[in-house]
Amino acid sequence: MALSPRMELRQSQSLVMTPQLQQAIKLLQMSGVQLAEYLATEVEKNPLLELAPPPAGGVRPGGGEGSYLDTLAEEETLFGHLRAQVGAMRALPAVVQAALALVDELEEDGYLRVPLAEVAARHRLRPAEVLAGLELVQACEPTGVGARNLKECLALQLAERDRLDPAMQAMLDNLPLVAQGRLGELEARCGVDAEDVADMLAELRALDPRPGLRFARETVQSAVPDVHVRRGSDGGWVVELNTDALPRVLTNNVYAASVGGHDAGAAAFISECRASARWLVRSLEQRARTVLRVATEIVARQDRFFRTGVSELKPLTQRAVAGSLGLHESTVSRVATGKYISCEQGCFDFRFFFSSAIQAVAGGEAFSAAAVQERIRGLVQGERRPGSLSDDKLVLLLKGEGIGIARRTVAKYREGMGIPSSVERRRLRSSLSAPRAVGSSQAGGARD
Repeated sequence: MALSPRMELRQSQSLVMTPQLQQAIKLLQMSGVQLAEYLATEVEKNPLLELAPPPAGGVRPGGGEGSYLDTLAEEETLFGHLRAQVGAMRALPAVVQAALALVDELEEDGYLRVPLAEVAARHRLRPAEVLAGLELVQACEPTGVGARNLKECLALQLAERDRLDPAMQAMLDNLPLVAQGRLGELEARCGVDAEDVADMLAELRALDPRPGLRFARETVQSAVPDVHVRRGSDGGWVVELNTDALPRVLTNNVYAASVGGHDAGAAAFISECRASARWLVRSLEQRARTVLRVATEIVARQDRFFRTGVSELKPLTQRAVAGSLGLHESTVSRVATGKYISCEQGCFDFRFFFSSAIQAVAGGEAFSAAAVQERIRGLVQGERRPGSLSDDKLVLLLKGEGIGIARRTVAKYREGMGIPSSVERRRLRSSLSAPRAVGSSQAGGARD
C-alpha cells in the first residue's frame, strides 16, 4: 500500500475554554470568602469596577458595624491559609492548579478523604499532576494537612521533626495496638524495650491528629450561609439567596466617560476594562442563579430532612441533581464547594445533602449514609452500662430497623465519627468508674 500526502476536510466539535468561560467556572466554585478576595483584586485592576455597598437592613455577621466583606477580611481560614502558601510555591502551573483543587477538597480537620482519582477526573487533571499537587499541599503549614489518614498525618509531622525512624514507622504501622494499649506487642513489633515504647508514645501524644482544626473556630464564624430556607405561608419552602453574603460589583460609567477623549490608547484601555467589567457582572449573576437553582433542587429532594432532621436525609447524588436541572455534574460539584444552606435544622454545607445509599432489608426505600451514621451514633449513646454494643450487634439492630448494612461498613462509619470500639468503650467506662485503680495488662484485647 503506497503512502502519499493528501488533504482532507473534517468537521468536529470541541469546547474552547476562553478566558471569560474560565472566569465563569472559577467564580462558580468559589466560596464566599474566595469570591470576596477575588473581587477585591479585580476592583484594584479595573478602574471601572466598584464594590457595591451591602443592602440596607441586611444581616451583618457578628452584629458589628462592618460589612460581610470586612468581617471575612479579619478572619483567616484554613483554606485561605493554604492557598496563599501554594500560590507562593515554585511548580508547574498544572501542579499548582492540582494543589489548589486538593485544598478545596480538604475537610475542616485538614484531611483529604476524597480519592485522588476522583479529584483528577472531576478537575480534568492527570493523576501524576494530582499526586505532585498533593506533595505541595502536604508541604504546607500546619504540618499534617493533606493527609489521607491518621497514620499519614502523624508521619508527616514526625518527618518534619526528623523522628520518623524505623521503630517509629513500625509503631505507626500498628496504631490499632496503640489504641488498645497492647504495649507488649508494640515492643516486639518495634524492636525496642518498654522505656522506648513509653517515650515514643509520648512523642505521638505531642502531635496534632487534626491539624486543620486550629482554624475551625474562625471557619465556623465565617460560614455565613449563601442560601436561606424558610417555611412559606402555604406550608412549602421558600428558598432565597442571602443577599448580604453576595458581594456585588458596579460599573463606574462616570469615570469611563471622563477618560479617553482623543487619546486612542486610553480609549482602547477603557473599552477593554468596560468589556471585562460587563462580563464579570454577568458571570456573578449567572453564579447566583445557578447556586439558587441547585439549592432549590436540594430542598425539593430533601423535604423530609428540612421538616424532621438528619434521620430523614435521603440518598442523593450530584449526578441526579445535575440531570434534573440540565447541568453538567461538574457544575453541581463546583456549586457544592464551600456553599452553605441555613434552615431550621441549622447551617449545612451543600455537600452534606449528597449522601450514598444504604439498601433496605426488604427492598424498600434506601437510607442515606448520613442518616445511618446518625442512627449508629444514637444507638451507641443510648447503650446501657456496663455492656457495650459491638459492631455485630449494631448490624443486627440496624437490620431490625430495616437497614441492610455490612459489619465493615458499620465499623467504617463508627471510626469516621470518632466512636471507639465496644472494647475500648468498656475500658473507658471502667476507668471512669474506678479512677484510682491500677490498670491491668490489656495485651490480647478482643477486637470489636
